[in-house]
Amino acid sequence: MNLSSNPQPRQNKAVLVTGAAKRLGRYIALEFARQGWDVAIHYGQSEADAQATVAEIQRLGAKAVAFKADLANESAIHSLFTAVVAEFGNLECLVNSASIFEYDRANSDTQLSSKSLHDHMQVNLAAPILLSQLMFEHHKSKAKKANEEEVSIPSVIQLLDQKLVNLNPDYLSYTLSKAALLTSVEILAMDFAPHLRVIGLAPGITLTSGDQTDDGFTKAHQMTPLGKSSTPSDIAKAAIFLASSNAVTGTTLYVDGGQHLLPSSRDVMFKTN
Repeated sequence: MNLSSNPQPRQNKAVLVTGAAKRLGRYIALEFARQGWDVAIHYGQSEADAQATVAEIQRLGAKAVAFKADLANESAIHSLFTAVVAEFGNLECLVNSASIFEYDRANSDTQLSSKSLHDHMQVNLAAPILLSQLMFEHHKSKAKKANEEEVSIPSVIQLLDQKLVNLNPDYLSYTLSKAALLTSVEILAMDFAPHLRVIGLAPGITLTSGDQTDDGFTKAHQMTPLGKSSTPSDIAKAAIFLASSNAVTGTTLYVDGGQHLLPSSRDVMFKTN
């Protein structure tokens, strides 16, 4: 699927997108490639999908390499970043898109467990923060001259969720992990300045999830003030904007058709069955 009409000139910049083999991460990776960026594709298990994404990016004239890593493993996270920097010395952006999204709720037959909390926190919170720290250390060590003007400031983009300002009890472990990551955006932006910008990007309902039907998704997607929520193209283009905007840091952009403005006692996917 084309997200923009024509590939743009090469930027001599690279981006690492986690979870880029499929779903939203893939759309984001492809849009960066169309805008002239080289792309490091992280994946966990979906090797065939990752290689297909690499091939599509290469057809656009950009460099792309796939890297396998288990984001629940701290050693693997460090090895991933080391391998990416060795291949892409021009790494200027990190998009933390990979996440776990599994149902649990405290007041439910699907009881909350410490394992569910731990798994979500490890992949959705610890991994993005550890990768962000590695990104900061990398750019601090190669800081450009202070008197150099018009320098692009590298960035980290944390994929969040509109439900963080529209809370409901569904998907508790997921919500808690993303809420902590949201809080980290401001903290890390302060700590990593002036070497690195940190920004949140919060989609609305964008792709079908779990056992949601196509009809259910269509109905849920329309439950916003604008009559539609975000598309993959909306999120990918927003990521490009944030990666290219030197003055944006420590804030979160909600790209959701205003979905966060409509309070709901349940996750929207349960209101469309």
